[in-house]
Amino acid sequence: MRVLLVGSGGREHALAACLSRSPELEALYIAPGNPGMAPLGTLLPIAADDVAALVAFAKEQRIDLVVPGPEAPLVAGLTDLCIEAGIACAGPSQAASALEGSKSFTKDVADAAGIPTARWERFEEPEAALAFVRRRGAPIVIKADGLAAGKGVIVAQSLEEAESAIIDILTDRSFGEAGASIVIEECLVGEEVSLFAFCSDNDAVLIGAARDHKRIGEGDTGPNTGGMGAISPPPQFDRNAQEKALDIMVRPMLAEMVRRGTPFRGIIFAGLMLTEDGPKLIEYNVRFGDPEAQALLIRLDSDLLPVLKALAEGRLDNAAIRFTDEASISIVLAASGYPGTPTKGSAIRGIDRAEAVPGVSVFQAGTALNENVLVASGGRVLTVCAKAETAEQARARAYEGVAAIEWTDGIFRRDIGL
Repeated sequence: MRVLLVGSGGREHALAACLSRSPELEALYIAPGNPGMAPLGTLLPIAADDVAALVAFAKEQRIDLVVPGPEAPLVAGLTDLCIEAGIACAGPSQAASALEGSKSFTKDVADAAGIPTARWERFEEPEAALAFVRRRGAPIVIKADGLAAGKGVIVAQSLEEAESAIIDILTDRSFGEAGASIVIEECLVGEEVSLFAFCSDNDAVLIGAARDHKRIGEGDTGPNTGGMGAISPPPQFDRNAQEKALDIMVRPMLAEMVRRGTPFRGIIFAGLMLTEDGPKLIEYNVRFGDPEAQALLIRLDSDLLPVLKALAEGRLDNAAIRFTDEASISIVLAASGYPGTPTKGSAIRGIDRAEAVPGVSVFQAGTALNENVLVASGGRVLTVCAKAETAEQARARAYEGVAAIEWTDGIFRRDIGL
């Protein structure tokens, strides 16, 4: 099978590692990829959101399956263009991708499907939004309605912080068009978990679950990021609880999407809060999470490629998805200054030493080559992952891997998994 993988992050590096092991793989192309993915396939100078160029390449090279990693090409209509060209794509349509592309759309769907979620309102004008938060008080959550690379959510602990977030997004347009409108919702309290499933029309097959660590600072302090680490499986959310959550949080959504004429086929990532009143929906994403995917996929014990091909064809096969019983962890190394303006250009060494630690894999994201020296070129730069029989062993191995890497500008949390 000839495959085009779209994306350049740690999630896509983990996907490439899985796909490259498939006996059904004939050729793997990666657009645009990163230096760490070069040994696994052919890198292409095509941006992940240049959907027209991606489909043109797929047609020229007789690609059998397109595997989207990030959300942007899906929201831009990659699957729709692939279908028009007669190419299988393991992702949802542009209309169904609105589950991630618009937070207010997700809230409308959840309300219509009877899915428990936080109370919310949508605003386009700052004056109305400011009046609302002054009535409601804090803590309260402010979200850019559109795609903001995982950074468009502010959990305001004070009224002043909420007001500042509203002005920042709606007036100063810190997230551009993604912040043309905002969703303001009640602040849910509990443990946050990420639930993943393969979905097709009315049904879903469980992939697994993880717990992300969103904030930049230890002890869950500081601004939200795209994710600084993850553990899998999360404590107090076992396989039985995950299956129950599918019935409450995912299958009713799928039925509602079918009712609306926009059936969902692809990977759903449901962000949940385990509250005292039971699980509640935070958001949907229409792809694997990052860094959750890295923690999940290092435990994959089956061939991912035929599963994704079946998914693109609207078929689900529960027997084809197998994970080991090990615990896993992913730790993100980001560039100094992230999630603001990251420092770029500093050399990174020691990845080979890190991967010499038993059970450790290192996935690259914001990296580049400068005269054959690996350097930082983005915000989240590396994900160091480990698996072991216990969560404690996995955590120890991962941090041993982190310690083996030489990078002066790298920052990371030391409390992932605690």
